[in-house]
Amino acid sequence: MGKSVVKVAILGLGTVGSGVAKLLLENNQNINQKIDNEVKLVKVLDKDLTREREVDIPAEMMTDNPEDILSNPEIDVVVETIGGVGPAKELVTEALEVKKNVVTANKEMVAKYGSELLELSDENGVDFYFEASVGGGIPIIRSLKESLTANRIQEVMGIVNGTTNYILTKMIQEGAKFEDVLAEAQQKGYAEPDPTADIEGYDAAYKLSILSAIAFGSPVDVDDIHLEGISDIKQEDITYAKELGYVIKLLAIGKEADGEIEVRVHPTMIPNEHPLAAVNNVFNAVFVKGHAVGELMYYGRGAGSMPTGSAIVADVMDIARNINYRANNRISCSCYEDKDIKPMFDITAKYYIRLEVIDEPGVLASVSSIFGKNNVSIESVIQKGKIDKTVPLVLVTHQVTEGDIQTALKEIKELDEVKELSSLIRVED
Repeated sequence: MGKSVVKVAILGLGTVGSGVAKLLLENNQNINQKIDNEVKLVKVLDKDLTREREVDIPAEMMTDNPEDILSNPEIDVVVETIGGVGPAKELVTEALEVKKNVVTANKEMVAKYGSELLELSDENGVDFYFEASVGGGIPIIRSLKESLTANRIQEVMGIVNGTTNYILTKMIQEGAKFEDVLAEAQQKGYAEPDPTADIEGYDAAYKLSILSAIAFGSPVDVDDIHLEGISDIKQEDITYAKELGYVIKLLAIGKEADGEIEVRVHPTMIPNEHPLAAVNNVFNAVFVKGHAVGELMYYGRGAGSMPTGSAIVADVMDIARNINYRANNRISCSCYEDKDIKPMFDITAKYYIRLEVIDEPGVLASVSSIFGKNNVSIESVIQKGKIDKTVPLVLVTHQVTEGDIQTALKEIKELDEVKELSSLIRVED
């Protein structure tokens, strides 16, 4: 039986959709040689057919009606690049129900409804691929699902949001203020006009939900992820981090031990020598620890038209091989267990704490006494000169539970000598 042309349609022609279209049109010969067949872009959905586009697409391929794609029996693969949940999930659901293979980069949809959509794809005998939903062009999902499946994954930890990494890099390297760098990031197109999803950590949480579910074999609800953004990071904290031998990154952290999963997204101090410390600007990286393979790191561009388009087209090519060779390489749901999510108060970490205290004898002793009775051991202390009758008191603890540190700080904040808890940042060594 001869091989059939695999026909592809794209839902949405924004930044990512344009990258996919460009690759499928301009790199078509190379793609076809690698799969020993033909992948052909035949239809593209755009809500505005009159606007200028980043890629030149023949007019006969364009449509503003999704039914021109979903009702076309000749289309084999639907690429969803609309984003968000809204209409995207409804269109993807309909595509799967009419037995079309689907590829998406939609991290929010996959994080919230991935299991449901994978089950639907399985019921209809089609593929649902989502490599591009985490890390742009970095092949982290395929690695976890295929190359590392012999391992018990103990940890996934990464910089998975380029916007926040760009902002923190500028603050660290140039001493810039958060507000100024955010405005610059928006001007350059690295941050959205409403940057909340990035700077408050929601984007990273969606990606951590996907990575953790695959790595640890258990569903991870986004709402169970402890979440803190970077908007409260001050230059003082960056300066003290340098003095202590650390850099501050927004990390997505997933760990599994004794049948419990801990998942958290927050600013984190990591040592200068840690591999993630050197990941700067809009780049992403994911650090993986497996019981057999040890430590690995995946690094690259985590967003953008062409890097994300590269991951999507790779998924399309995999599906084309499956179609042409009648192969059943379907990605099934990895959630074969139902592990407990560890409460945040039970997690263990080191902590960087910056207090603003009155400059008088005995303050450190009072603070240390409260820490001591709450099982908090202090590793290092920095106390600078007088500033308007108060001074910063900076402490780094040894490993301690979140519950103990929060209980101690609640009591410390009630001391008359303590004027403010200025910062609390977790430390990962």
